Amino acid sequence: MFFVLEVSTRDVHILGTTTHPDGPWTTQQARNLLMDLGDRAGQFTAAFDVVFASVGIEVVTIPPACPRANCYAERFIGTVRRDVTDRLLIFGERHLHAVLVRYIAHYNQRRPHRALQLVSPRPDRPSPSERHSQVHRRQILGGLINEYEPAVA
Repeated sequence: MFFVLEVSTRDVHILGTTTHPDGPWTTQQARNLLMDLGDRAGQFTAAFDVVFASVGIEVVTIPPACPRANCYAERFIGTVRRDVTDRLLIFGERHLHAVLVRYIAHYNQRRPHRALQLVSPRPDRPSPSERHSQVHRRQILGGLINEYEPAVA
């Protein structure tokens, strides 16, 4: 899985999944991300860095095998493992990509984050008020994850 994490907002973007990442593949994924963001703008080659530098994004490299140097990404990876991949049998790259896309939608739009005062990075609706007595549960990934929202009267 190749992902980008916006540290300030905890917003995650899945760039792709592959069993054989190489320079051209990672460079193309960087281009795809920049097209998707629009105005928000070994296997890592100089061309990869140039794609981001062209829009003013600084690429910061970290030492290999040093999880403390990249605690935000390590925390995200642990969360995905605990919430999804440790609890599902993945049947290949396409299945993994489909599961990750659905989970990332939940992660970015509904999952509360402590660092953001229990708000999601890109909420798709306002936080519910305490006035609602009825709650509706929506199952995600076949019930692996549940989302709760006020029931419509």
